[in-house]
Amino acid sequence: MERQTGTPSGTPAPPARQPAATLDDVDRRMVAELVKDGRIAVRTLAERLHISRANAYSRLARLVRDRVIRGFSVRLDPAQVGLTTAVYVTMRIEQNAWRDVRERLIRLPAIQHFALTGGAFDIIALVRVPDQAHLRALVLDEIQSIPGVRNTQTQLVFEEVPDEMLGGFPL
Repeated sequence: MERQTGTPSGTPAPPARQPAATLDDVDRRMVAELVKDGRIAVRTLAERLHISRANAYSRLARLVRDRVIRGFSVRLDPAQVGLTTAVYVTMRIEQNAWRDVRERLIRLPAIQHFALTGGAFDIIALVRVPDQAHLRALVLDEIQSIPGVRNTQTQLVFEEVPDEMLGGFPL
């Protein structure tokens, strides 16, 4: 018998959580180095960790295969690419609509990140847009028109601390 996947509404189910990978000290140091500089050469990585290049390659391949490392990317300065307005949009939603709301929010490119939360609101989304006109259109015309979204609040971001100034992952 074939096992069905997805949700009753026909949308794909989110990927199942895998058990946490077991990381030893070398893995943790490798991840910390890669968080600081994702473009580091494997040779340099091996030297910093005091392991062979072959060991570094195999550990890196395992960390990627096990999805400890989900990918390598570029961090942009939002203002330098024209996204000068940043806000957090909080949403209260109808509880049975969260899957559909989630699928609609995924398709909005101005949303950089969002999370389903508990407490005073149900969803918080980091939004980056060029200006207030784009923000108005996004919130009033797109987010508030999603079936299941009951209300929104928008908090303007005055200043952000860049990722590279933060501690990273506490491995």
